[in-house]
Amino acid sequence: MSWGTELWDQFDNLEKHTQWGIDTLEKCIKFVKERTEIELSYAKQLRNLSKKYQPKKNSKEEEEYKYTSCKAFISTLNEMNDYAGQHEVISENMASQIIVDLARYVQELKQERKSNFHDGRKAQQHIETCWKQLESSKRRFERDCKEADRAQQYFEKMDADINVTKADVEKARQQAQIRHQMAEDSKADYSSILQKFNHEQHEYYHTHIPNIFQKIQEMEERRIVRIGESMKTYAEVDRQVIPIIGKCLDGIVKAAESIDQKNDSQLVIEAYKSGFEPPGDIEFEDYTQPMKRTVSDNSLSNSRGEGKPDLKFGGKSKGKLWPFIKKNKSPKQQKEPLSHRFNEFMTSKPKIHCFRSLKRGLSLKLGATPEDFSNLPPEQRRKKLQQKVDELSKEIQKEMDQRDAITKMKDVYLKNPQMGDPASLDHKLAEVSQNIEKLRLETQKFEAWLAEVEGRLPARSEQARRQSGLYDSQNPPTVNNCAQDRESPDGSYTEEQSQESEVKVLATDFDDEFDDEEPLPAIGTCKALYTFEGQNEGTISVVEGETLYVIEEDKGDGWTRIRRNEDEEGYVPTSYVEVYLDKNAKGAKTYI
Repeated sequence: MSWGTELWDQFDNLEKHTQWGIDTLEKCIKFVKERTEIELSYAKQLRNLSKKYQPKKNSKEEEEYKYTSCKAFISTLNEMNDYAGQHEVISENMASQIIVDLARYVQELKQERKSNFHDGRKAQQHIETCWKQLESSKRRFERDCKEADRAQQYFEKMDADINVTKADVEKARQQAQIRHQMAEDSKADYSSILQKFNHEQHEYYHTHIPNIFQKIQEMEERRIVRIGESMKTYAEVDRQVIPIIGKCLDGIVKAAESIDQKNDSQLVIEAYKSGFEPPGDIEFEDYTQPMKRTVSDNSLSNSRGEGKPDLKFGGKSKGKLWPFIKKNKSPKQQKEPLSHRFNEFMTSKPKIHCFRSLKRGLSLKLGATPEDFSNLPPEQRRKKLQQKVDELSKEIQKEMDQRDAITKMKDVYLKNPQMGDPASLDHKLAEVSQNIEKLRLETQKFEAWLAEVEGRLPARSEQARRQSGLYDSQNPPTVNNCAQDRESPDGSYTEEQSQESEVKVLATDFDDEFDDEEPLPAIGTCKALYTFEGQNEGTISVVEGETLYVIEEDKGDGWTRIRRNEDEEGYVPTSYVEVYLDKNAKGAKTYI
């Protein structure tokens, strides 16, 4: 089977077919190129997706990823990132192993095809030229033969005519001989050219064209083979990354299997455990027995003072943000009937409570978190302090490594003065030593606080620890829509004068709303469970085990107002005291 023998007369069709083959090869290249673009786009989208759901640094999300389920999710994102990388490998390999090679091969194929068909056209032109020569010699031979016949006929006519002179006859005879000779020469030339053409035609159809068509056939077969090889490479490029993609998927499965729900539950306990015991049972209050019961501002009660106690801001305590630090003593008033107090309660507005909450909100905005984390429950405070101690230890180790490096460099300078001046490192060495000393003092301070917290945490059984309630310092309940978040009223009042003036101006706006307040009556007692350092205005310091008077219950903001004596009162965290309503009550109500 050969194109040279079977398709000897299909030169034009073969030319069209080979051009179609090149177009097909270019179509394959275009297909693979678009596939690489799709792989790159897919890999880019996967990477962007993985990046989008990665936890942001120094954010709350980063803290949440300590749970095993979140760690598994992060591992899945990382595996998807590697998965995207394999699609990039597919794109790169297809581009280098298929597109580049096929593009180069197409150029070579076009050049080879052009050369082969150029030779074919050259052979065609040569045989056409030989054919034209044959046709020309044939026409000339035919013309000369006709001329010779006419000259012979004219000679014979002249020779038969008796009226013609002998000279004319001789002239006609010579002319006939000349024409005859020309016909013989044309015959010989025609015969020679015919033989040459037959030889050239034989060579053309049996040698030149078969060879050229054979080259074209081989070229086309190589093109077909190359397409098949490219298809195999196309599949192999995908097959090569399948094991790595399988490992990525195995990594995702392994990450999913590493999820430990029990461990996550334990982490929730460690994150939110307050370290307090749950409150005890509430005792039954028997209202059938006549009793003197006094409650907070919003409760039905008798008061030691006449009318409701009001606060006056601006006048006597303009220089202080908390007007209840020191109370003015005044004589006790006669008790009013309960009906009068009830009417007063129904018609009065809870201005004092709302304003107190407002003042606390302003204080919190100006304030900052205490350095010793005293605003946190014991367990959470212990964790924060331990974390701070660990951070300081790492900083100390870093500074010590730096000091060792400077010391070694100084020793090198001492041994080799040409490398540097040892005295130039003294300042840096002293600075590092000072930093180490400062960090050690800071560490000792936090370790002391940590020891204090660990020493006063109540000893509990493991079962009691598991049953302890959660402490949430960020989402407290609200009372009468006026209570602020459960935050310490401790605020930093060392802000700029403009900020303090704004608060003072706000306080003076309420001068006309309140009168001089009377001392609030004690509604119960409390026992300090832990030591509390009330360093800011509005708070009072208590010592663990100390017993004090309760003059105002917790309004839902996490603080209880207590009194040590008539001149010393303030707020303490409700979670730090155990409250006993009514002086002689046996039961206890603990706020945790």
